[in-house]
Amino acid sequence: MIKVEHLTKYYGDFLAVDDLSFTIEEGHVYGFLGPNGAGKSTTMNILTGCLSATSGRVEIGGHDIFEEPGEAKHLIGYLPEQPPLYLSETPEEYLRFVGEAKGLRGGELTAQIEAVMEQVKIESVRHRRISALSKGYRQRVGIAQALLGDPKVIILDEPTVGLDPIQIIEIRDLIRQLGQEHTVIFSSHILSEVQAICDKILIIAHGKLVAFDDADNLEQSLTGSAELRFTTDAAPDRVREILGGVDGLGEIRLESQPDGTVSGQCHAAGEDLRQVSRAIFFAFAGAGEALLELSLSRASLEDIFLELTEDVAPAQPEKHKLFSKRKKPEIT
Repeated sequence: MIKVEHLTKYYGDFLAVDDLSFTIEEGHVYGFLGPNGAGKSTTMNILTGCLSATSGRVEIGGHDIFEEPGEAKHLIGYLPEQPPLYLSETPEEYLRFVGEAKGLRGGELTAQIEAVMEQVKIESVRHRRISALSKGYRQRVGIAQALLGDPKVIILDEPTVGLDPIQIIEIRDLIRQLGQEHTVIFSSHILSEVQAICDKILIIAHGKLVAFDDADNLEQSLTGSAELRFTTDAAPDRVREILGGVDGLGEIRLESQPDGTVSGQCHAAGEDLRQVSRAIFFAFAGAGEALLELSLSRASLEDIFLELTEDVAPAQPEKHKLFSKRKKPEIT
């Protein structure tokens, strides 16, 4: 649905997007993660045709966003981080204006306005001035304008920023619903939000793509640092003797507890953590000692995010090389 090839964007000497390449498939919800200044908003603005690129290509449904902007933008609905609302208008008036700007007319326009207002649940405030609406309702109006024209792709830049917990939950539910009929890309600083909603996750740092996978696979990619925790009533020396026969274990740390048990942690170096856990269980069973508890502490999405983004250094500017490769003028 979306194909990005070697996308690069400079602001003067500052490299905001550094040679990004990825493909977005139809019918999924994608989360776009990255620290402040990572290049998320810049990338989204380029994908929607609101910003030119220094070099690279973006195709939306087979249409080049720079060479065929009309055809490509027809497939996209976009909610910027700051919704482009006219506060003096009502939601219905504003949606009619946006719909006409998108080429909708007459009965088709009216039908689509009614449909999107129902979809985002703003019928009850349709005649109130947008300036009088809460932040949550304003976000809903912004999403409604993105839905007009029935675009195949919905791009939402920080759609839950500034909302209270109830409003965040409501917008999350709305995004899930949109994902059933559209390809959705949204950025967020709330990692649990992305993990709960998204099928796929893109992580960028300093303008570079550092990860692109689903949450489970991202966790699996860091399982080498997963920690096994256990509790037993065997003596510490006996525990070390038992675990000495288990392959794939790193350093073993033990601590005696006031109730006479021993708690321990160890890192599993092997890839098959389930097999390592089974080996520990049967080692204790074979030695006739009780294993009271055994658990695996996997890397969280927060751990993954920090590990991937902290290890990426800002790229050094090579402006002269990149501009020499530019094949077409910037489009504004």
